[in-house]
Amino acid sequence: MNTRYPFTAVVGMDDLRLALLLTAVSPAVGGVLVRGEKGTAKSTAVRALAELLPEVPVVAGCRFSCDPDSPDPGCPDGPHGNAPGTSRPARMVELPVGASEDRLVGALDIEKALAEGVKAFEPGLLAAAHRGILYVDEVNLLHDHLIDLLLDAAAMGASHVEREGVSVRHAARFLLVGTMNPEEGELRPQLLDRFGLTVEVAASRDPEQRVEVVRRRLAFEDDPAAFAARWADEETALRERIVTARKLLPRVTLGDAVLLQIAATCAAFEVDGMRADIVMARAATALAAWAGRTEVTSEDVRQAALLALPHRRRRSPFDAPGLDEDKLDETLEQFKGDEPDEDPEPDGPGDGGPGGGGPDGGGPDGGGIPPQGEGPDGPAPESAGAPEGTPAPQDAPQDAPQGSGAGERGAVKAGEPFRTKVLSVPGLGEGAAGRRSRARTEHGRTTGSTRPRGALTKLHLAATVRAAAPHQRARGRSGPGLVVRRDDLRQATREGREGNLVLFAVDASGSMAARQRMSAVKGAVLSLLLDAYQRRDKVGLVTFRGRDAEVALPPTSSVDAAAARLEKLPTGGRTPLSAGLLKAHDVLRVERLRDPSRRPLLVVVTDGRATGGGADPVALAARAARLHAAEGTASVVVDCETGPVRLGLAGALARELGGTAVTLDELRADSIAGLVRDVQAAGQTTQTAWRAA
Repeated sequence: MNTRYPFTAVVGMDDLRLALLLTAVSPAVGGVLVRGEKGTAKSTAVRALAELLPEVPVVAGCRFSCDPDSPDPGCPDGPHGNAPGTSRPARMVELPVGASEDRLVGALDIEKALAEGVKAFEPGLLAAAHRGILYVDEVNLLHDHLIDLLLDAAAMGASHVEREGVSVRHAARFLLVGTMNPEEGELRPQLLDRFGLTVEVAASRDPEQRVEVVRRRLAFEDDPAAFAARWADEETALRERIVTARKLLPRVTLGDAVLLQIAATCAAFEVDGMRADIVMARAATALAAWAGRTEVTSEDVRQAALLALPHRRRRSPFDAPGLDEDKLDETLEQFKGDEPDEDPEPDGPGDGGPGGGGPDGGGPDGGGIPPQGEGPDGPAPESAGAPEGTPAPQDAPQDAPQGSGAGERGAVKAGEPFRTKVLSVPGLGEGAAGRRSRARTEHGRTTGSTRPRGALTKLHLAATVRAAAPHQRARGRSGPGLVVRRDDLRQATREGREGNLVLFAVDASGSMAARQRMSAVKGAVLSLLLDAYQRRDKVGLVTFRGRDAEVALPPTSSVDAAAARLEKLPTGGRTPLSAGLLKAHDVLRVERLRDPSRRPLLVVVTDGRATGGGADPVALAARAARLHAAEGTASVVVDCETGPVRLGLAGALARELGGTAVTLDELRADSIAGLVRDVQAAGQTTQTAWRAA
């Protein structure tokens, strides 16, 4: 299907459409990150934006889309001189999640470079996206090193390719748009900060609006060309408004009073660095230009803050997104100075603005985006509001009595999280890039060389020279220089860190149900979840109490989903330890089939008191533990036993698992410096079995 869904036919989602249009008016804003649940038309809206951008003048034949009026003096296809110009539609280039570094930045022909001294460069996606849109769907699943390259290019406006002494640079200025589903994992705060604006989207809960969405989508699928034609006038008008706003943008002034409001707002919400201030200033300027004004107002600053600050104020993945709008209004009012009078019907693109009203309807007054509630299909209901933040957990119940026979209790609040010791899987893996366990990776320190399997990506120069040197006479080389053939090329092998699957098996029985103890246990698990987030792990949660165990959260990259399930975890009943271990075994078995390269780390949180699950619960638990040990699963038992008399049952369980036991106090990063060595040493004996499994 070549026809794209029209931008002006999108129902609701005012913030998303406004953010995309602002980046179209002012690419310096820095791009948009769209966060939302699946099936909310995130990708549809982004793809539709490309049709609104004006055509791009380019140098004929230039692979890097140089502007004929000001060609890049360092363009690899240049110098262009008086080369003829042409124009083409603005491109939207999609970056697949599984793309390689060479596909993103371009590839050099290493063999030709070594043998002939020629820079043979094949441009990548960054070059193709120059002066257009670079769209990354599921940006949170992209490898960290690709995100680093991507955001560096977006910030610098250029891409640099350095390969074994061969250097290529080309311009790479584009609108960066990423979409993500938070349930599949978060971006690191450093990377969140590199996106100029962020928008949270959710499906409308208004039945009438949902009906309108379905009606328009079905009409589009039945006849895409006819549907697009019905919205052609609105699309053309909105495209013209973008062009007009771009021309007005250089004339927009940012007064001192408005700058003070921007600075005060960023300071009030305690955002790090100065990027937020700069992005807010650019966004507010773009809002004024979009409204057809030449001066920025407090309302522009307020709207810019709602788009530029929410993702920058999150200190951890467990913080609820969004801003306190009452606090925002108080700050703006406190630092409000003299402002220009607003013209209710300004001249320019904001007057009767096009794009989104129906055949008889006009655009909005002022600086808002065109209301999408009307169009060729008739009026549609108002857009649903933004999703509410995560509600605070209810107060915990009174202390539950200890003992295996305690009844079910409500959820207990987690204690304050802390920095934990590094728990890692022993041996050398080959899993997804991360920050936990040692692994063979594409990036890291060079440890050796090997013959390339497929395309060469990381040349080991010394090994290549050593392989080619003995054959120079046979190849007719008698003087200086070196004849290098493909068989001589050697790929560098590198060692870095991988992300693992951290599966928590949490004892929620009556013996753990004392309020103070369970709060500490939840705080410890929350701390480990935060550590897993920072190390790019997948996490899963198995709980056991009463008569059985259950998978509270299947393995996922979303640690905030795991934290939410943990917060609501009830306690009480007997301790079916064997059932919990067997359920964890089933989860790991399925995950090995799904992702064989991702090695697991089992974290069992219990006091070790097996009191349920069969006639001899202790023996059954030991047998289930030995099942994990036989398959080489690295494991850690967090010993939650308290009191002056301790039975050491968690330590015995750890020995059966072939792992190690740590107490809650020892889990903290400032205690027992040898913890990591203990975990790795305990796992060495089971590494052979793991590889066989």
